[in-house]
Amino acid sequence: MKLYLRYISILFKSQMEYRTSFILLSIGQFFVPFLVFVSIFLFFQRFPNIAGWSLYEVALCYSVVHIAFSLSECFARGFDSFSSLIINGDFDRILVRPRTAILQVLGSKFEFTRIGRLAQSIIVLIFSLANINIAWDPYKAITLMFMIISGIFIFAGIYMLGATLCFWTIEGIEVVNIFTDGGREMTQYPLSIYKEWVRKFFTFVIPFGTVNYLPLMFVLDKAQGNKYIYMFAPLLGMLFIIPCILIWTLGVKHYKSTGS
Repeated sequence: MKLYLRYISILFKSQMEYRTSFILLSIGQFFVPFLVFVSIFLFFQRFPNIAGWSLYEVALCYSVVHIAFSLSECFARGFDSFSSLIINGDFDRILVRPRTAILQVLGSKFEFTRIGRLAQSIIVLIFSLANINIAWDPYKAITLMFMIISGIFIFAGIYMLGATLCFWTIEGIEVVNIFTDGGREMTQYPLSIYKEWVRKFFTFVIPFGTVNYLPLMFVLDKAQGNKYIYMFAPLLGMLFIIPCILIWTLGVKHYKSTGS
């Protein structure tokens, strides 16, 4: 962790060398998702609910997913831009250093301008919670926190899978964005509004349902049956990172040096 924090400190200082650019990019990161939420808000001005979900409930779902996405995009950016390490031969240097490759790739790049997206998501979270009558208790508060953490793990795992493909394709492939950007856009709404095969895919294959839908049912007292299954769903979603790490390890073993 000391080395990881050192990476953060160095890259933050380097990005702050261009403060005007940093501020403008952060502002842009604020308004791009904000306009997305405005479109959701305008949609609910025409329709009172969507599949039984109100504006404020969807806003809660939206904010959780976007908070998780902004944090993962900031701190797991090294895997998202991993192809540049392969192309430039920098991954060879990573392999000969006396630290794990995962730590070094994570520390190779951070996008601190995502603070704009994070700030916007937190504002929407406060807006939603202020308008929903939730009977809060420690279990619900912890569940909400784990929803965000689970989302971070899942997005980071997808970035890791995309980076692993670079061992064979060299360049990153855009299909990964289907599950990052596409997953973010899809899961800003509760999964119950989609067809059954979509719900199953994004629950049992790419477990976004453990971030925004199942635990959300528990927080909003909509869960039926054993409520603790819904409450512990985010913890199950975090397990998604395990097969991602195993596949990454397999990819590293098959990596062929640039030879330069």
